[in-house]
Amino acid sequence: MNYVPHEYQDYAKDFILEHPACGLFLDLGLGKTVITLTAIIELLFDYFEVAKVLVIAPLRVAQDTWSRECEKWDHLRHIKISKVLGTEKERRLALHRKADIYIINRENVEWLVKYHRWDFDMVIVDELSSFKSPSSKRFKSLRKVRPNFKRVVGLTGTPAPNSLLDLWSQINLLDRGERLGRFIGNYRRDYFEPDKRNKQVIFSYKLKADAEEAIYKKLSDICVSMKARDYLEMPKRVDNRIEVSMSEQEMALYKQLEREMLLPFKEGDIDAVNAAALSNKLLQMANGAVYDENRAVRLIHHKKLDALEDLVEASNGKPVLIFYGYIHDRDRIAERFKVSEIKTSEDIEVWNQGEIEIAVAHPAAVGHGLNLQAGGSTIIWFGLTWSLELYQQANARLWRQGQKDTVVIHHIITKGTIDEQVMKALERKHIGQKALIDAVRARVGGRNDEC
Repeated sequence: MNYVPHEYQDYAKDFILEHPACGLFLDLGLGKTVITLTAIIELLFDYFEVAKVLVIAPLRVAQDTWSRECEKWDHLRHIKISKVLGTEKERRLALHRKADIYIINRENVEWLVKYHRWDFDMVIVDELSSFKSPSSKRFKSLRKVRPNFKRVVGLTGTPAPNSLLDLWSQINLLDRGERLGRFIGNYRRDYFEPDKRNKQVIFSYKLKADAEEAIYKKLSDICVSMKARDYLEMPKRVDNRIEVSMSEQEMALYKQLEREMLLPFKEGDIDAVNAAALSNKLLQMANGAVYDENRAVRLIHHKKLDALEDLVEASNGKPVLIFYGYIHDRDRIAERFKVSEIKTSEDIEVWNQGEIEIAVAHPAAVGHGLNLQAGGSTIIWFGLTWSLELYQQANARLWRQGQKDTVVIHHIITKGTIDEQVMKALERKHIGQKALIDAVRARVGGRNDEC
């Protein structure tokens, strides 16, 4: 296929060429992969600035997305790709193959840094936000070799999925601490102050006055943001909430666990050792079942399954994609419906051919870089997630450019439970995310060109 870039795609490509270190906060569906690949071939074959490129990506994206883009576009077909995936032996063989671009999944970054002599002069971090934790091994490993490569591009649509604290490690990989400081402690001290705390134990931080604007200003020269609605004709989207109610007896069990963090059963108790564990257990109960201390599944109610049955029946054979939260969710759904789980490249192909009527998937399994819009336009969230990033990315598998139908996203919510809080939390986080994106949004083709 002949590649005729949109104006915004040329703008983003030129931004990469002009900035040895940069972050592209591109909204879902804007073509970040083809943009980056186009910049790479110019740097490889026109400017001769780089000779060996490493792409770090989520596993499924590393397996399929980058190579498929090269196969899709005429101007990219001559690029030689080596996928550094699989067993250690397979990874070592892949590193020894002659190629232009080497692609590795992010889980193996630590291994690569430890056992391979670093000879990459350009690094692309696809889904930069997966390096948001400064304590993670992948961040520490890549930071160690950061002085050894002269060009780096960070790609993401959700740079601050939880708070602006998430930005420090991501920007540090780009500029080595030039803008937000070399240490997370200094960044936290300069721009944040303690929020929730218990004496000397600080549980969360909040931005200082005017800190948000100051952070955006610091990043404006190396980060560019684009929202899909500014440049694409996105399909219409309808968000729908389906509320279900537990019986008095079922709600009493829920409230007891919420209050006492324990539900005693003869065969095994349901208990939560801390607030995070309690949140997890309450989400499970809202979905209808929960694991006990022995990992046995305790059935609580079937209200969400009944609502799901109504939605499937109303679809009249139209394909639906159901996102589940826990294995027992998937298993209970599979007991009531004939479903196919989307896990492999072959599953994706069958779905996109319209041959799957009811598909199930965990949002983390399809969260990045996969195009599923050809197979259907209806999403059902059976179990919600606290992760704004997973939520947005999962929805974007169907709600993206190329979707021909209105995308309907159903959320099955159990009234009076943590489900309601999750939805509110996702909305609150989206406000902060939107502020960050808007602050560094590119203005192309007559728009204000300031970041």
